[in-house]
Amino acid sequence: MRGLGRNKMEIIDMLTLSKEQLQQAAQILTDELPLGWADIDEAMLEINERLFEQKDNTFLAAVEDGAVLGFVGILPTYDGHVFELHPLAVCRDRQGQGIGAALVRAIEQAAKNRGGCTLWLGADDENTPGETSLANVNLYDDLPARIANFNPGRHQSAFYIKMGFKVMGVMPDANGSGKPDIFMAKSLT
Repeated sequence: MRGLGRNKMEIIDMLTLSKEQLQQAAQILTDELPLGWADIDEAMLEINERLFEQKDNTFLAAVEDGAVLGFVGILPTYDGHVFELHPLAVCRDRQGQGIGAALVRAIEQAAKNRGGCTLWLGADDENTPGETSLANVNLYDDLPARIANFNPGRHQSAFYIKMGFKVMGVMPDANGSGKPDIFMAKSLT
């Protein structure tokens, strides 16, 4: 068990969660990432598919007093040498309390235990007018300089940078004009 504040939080395998707890996780997904999962049915479909149908994935949940506070998953790629972190979601009223960081550290260890060398993720900058220095600019004009001078602003990528991830690339206009997908990675070796 890991303690945060006065209450005890534990990070557990999501396969051990009850149906009610899986519903809580789905609600967190729709509340925190509504552009990806607009309603609870879509979120439950994602969780069931990734957790129960695709057996190679690993999902961990942060639980306190039986309530799900957040969860994270990894999806193996490149014959298990590389894992995609997908998704990470923490309930809004508990963000900024170390839960996301604890989940990322735990999932990094899970990837290492499975022989992973790299953990990567895509961080969409799809809010208007954009949150990072890569939004709403010509990314075909000197992309290496733009990545070298990357400013995450209030975007989720700032959290991942604090966790040791680096910007490895970008897909311009992935989410519409001026809305890139930012690819980030971290070595596990």
